[in-house]
Amino acid sequence: MAKNVLLLCGDYMEDYEAMVPFQALKAYGVAVDAVCPGKKAGDICRTAIHQLSPHQTYSESRGHNFTLNATFDDIEFSKYDGLVIPGGRAPEYLAVNESVVDLVSKFSASGKPIASVCHGQLILAAAGSVSGRKCTAYPSLRPVLIAAGAYWVEPETKAACVVDGNIITGVTYKGHPEFIRLFVKALGGTISGSDKKILFLCGDYMEDYEVTVPFQSLQALDCYVDAVCPKKKAGDTCPTAVHDFEGDQTYSEKPGHDFTLTASFEGLDTSSYDALVIPGGRAPEYLALDETVIAIVKEFMDSKKPVASICHGQQILAAAGVLKGKKCTAYPAVKLNVTLAGASWLEPDPIHRCFTDGNLVTGAAWPGHPEFITRLMDLLGVQVSF
Repeated sequence: MAKNVLLLCGDYMEDYEAMVPFQALKAYGVAVDAVCPGKKAGDICRTAIHQLSPHQTYSESRGHNFTLNATFDDIEFSKYDGLVIPGGRAPEYLAVNESVVDLVSKFSASGKPIASVCHGQLILAAAGSVSGRKCTAYPSLRPVLIAAGAYWVEPETKAACVVDGNIITGVTYKGHPEFIRLFVKALGGTISGSDKKILFLCGDYMEDYEVTVPFQSLQALDCYVDAVCPKKKAGDTCPTAVHDFEGDQTYSEKPGHDFTLTASFEGLDTSSYDALVIPGGRAPEYLALDETVIAIVKEFMDSKKPVASICHGQQILAAAGVLKGKKCTAYPAVKLNVTLAGASWLEPDPIHRCFTDGNLVTGAAWPGHPEFITRLMDLLGVQVSF
């Protein structure tokens, strides 16, 4: 049976902590309504990029604009099977909103699953939902959660998660894979076919969402996922770019999160992977000039293993000469690369459209992640059943 989930949003919620669960759950077949008090479907919430810095606390910069798809005042509590609460700065003001507190209290009393991450636990505290419960959160929330009657669980890492009854709490977006997996399980979901090994081809200033959303969505399915970048090794980082649509003639760009690589490019055994994912952004412009990158793409395409490429990632496919005779989409500005490479252009209208041609999945931009991930799951034989 289809599941319906509510995502409780607010201005300057953490960028990843809203979008990753939102798009991952939709990719798994869950209907997700994103709402914010005082706003309606089609309105936006600005997001914040939070990450560790050399200073004594995390840094903040502007993230993507998150578009709501439902209206807060129209919420019918009985319709939903679970609730997700992102962190960031939004919970500070949402926790003193009576309508929000009443809504969260209803979810808590009903026993329906609630998954809250980072500073989202401020809202749980305000709703009385953590009293007598084991709970974790971003470490600075410890005093307020203890004051609210929670049994504080000190996180050993920023990826830690804790479950107590219907309440799932996580420390930061680093723990999304387990956080989302636990929530899917709480909704009654089962995952099958997840014994897959997937490689991400990364580079500096790849698009922030286009690497992390599919990366963590596949990890949440218990797939083994590696991210590599030429001239870099496991533990190194790639800076990312936030590309957004803000009314200009082309997308805007802002600095994104730093993405940590999980494997070294040199000496990589690509034959051990079942699929390849190519994020977009600006990285493909220079990755398309790397002979080893081109050889890897040709290897996956020649072996008929699934290849999923999004946005400007198709610049690499074009340079590798693997698009001839293929049906393909991409970010509209990349149409020239695609058609000159011999592919049949598929118009991405609307922009979230994605397509499959044999072993190749192509998408136009990050709004299409749910379909993009679902199509890759289909090729891999990975399923989520409720």
